[in-house]
This record gives sequence, structure tokens and C-alpha cells, in this order.
Amino acid sequence: MKFLKNILKWIVVAFFASTILAVVALRFVPVYFTPLMFIRCYQQIGEGKDLKLKHHWVALDKISPSLPQAVMASEDAKFMQHHGFDFKAIEKAAKRNSKHPKKRKLGASTISQQTAKNVFLWPGRSWVRKGFEVYFTALIEMMWSKERIMEVYLNSIEMGDGIYGAEAVAAEHFGTTAENLTKGQCALIAATLPNPRKFSSKDPSGYMLKRKARILREMKYVEGLPKKP
Repeated sequence: MKFLKNILKWIVVAFFASTILAVVALRFVPVYFTPLMFIRCYQQIGEGKDLKLKHHWVALDKISPSLPQAVMASEDAKFMQHHGFDFKAIEKAAKRNSKHPKKRKLGASTISQQTAKNVFLWPGRSWVRKGFEVYFTALIEMMWSKERIMEVYLNSIEMGDGIYGAEAVAAEHFGTTAENLTKGQCALIAATLPNPRKFSSKDPSGYMLKRKARILREMKYVEGLPKKP
């Protein structure tokens, strides 16, 4: 019994040590691959499709400043104020989901939570995965700046089928670079983020164009990232 307790203790110590070291390292090192990228490649092989993985890391200052504004307006308007979790949004989503259990579940994940999930975890809705998401969200909020969280988010998030990050979607869908994306293009990219494999910023539907217009309006009221001196 004592032997098993010692093993368990060292497993716990190893988990915390390795995850903290990983978060510290990724505060400085570009994130070139994520678990989701490998999962999507595996799915493509299983479906008999050609492998497609478009991803190119760029620094935040090489991304149009309109894109952080657009994703905050679309996904997380209080990104600059909260510490990883928007408790009012969580409460609102819980109330709405309990009242309308048959409708599509309303989410309340912040950009910080999505970044933690994209970089360290796997897709899913289990309580175990959600618990790990809370843990990694707390870690990156403690150890990374908001600018770093946004930089990693914009470089790692899925933005189309086999397309990850701002530079890749700018090239694939608009024939430009992340730095030269227009405000309208940024709003259109942000409009697809609830489901970028279903909604396209390259061939937007009428619904996507309506979302784009709403995001453009709301971008005026979003607190942007601090400007470098």
C-alpha cells in the first residue's frame, strides 16, 4: 500500500512539474503544433482525404491589430478585464441551457480557456477535460501576459478545414498576410470561429455576412490590446 502511495505521489509531482514547465516554456517558444492538428490529420487519413495542415507562426506585431479586436468582439468582449473566466457569461449560459435543454448549448469559454484547450488538451465536453482546461487556463493567466495569450490564440486556433492561425487563413482565403488583413476580413474570420469547419471566411454565406456586420459594430466598444510605445 505504501509503495502505491509513493507511486501516486510521484505521478502527481511529475504532472504538476511537467505542466508548469511546459507553460513556462511556451511563454517564450512559438507553438508550432497542437493536439488538435494531429487529431485532424488522423481524421483526414481515416476519411481517405489528402492531408492538409496549413500553419505558419507569426509574432503578434505581424498580425493586423483589427484581428484581436474582432475575435474579442465575437468571442470574449471582457478578455482584457477577466482573469481567465467570465463568471457572468458562465451564469447566463447555464441559465439559458437549463431553460432550453433541447436547443444548441450556449458556451461561455473565454479566449484564455480556448487557448488552454487548443494548446494543451483535446476536443471534448467531458468533466475530466473541462477540469484540465480550468487548470491550464489558470496557469497561463498567471504566467503569460494577455498579449501572449492572444498571440498564441491567433496562431493556434482552427480557422478552416486544415487551416490554423491568422497567417494561414490570410494566405489561403484572402491571398494576403496576417499583417495586411483588412478590418472587414478580420471581422469575417472572427465570424466563423464558432464552427470554422462549417462556416467559411472564403465563401461566406448571408448568415456569415450578417455576423461580420455585427462584429464590425461591436469592435468599436472592445478594449484593445495595449499599443507598444
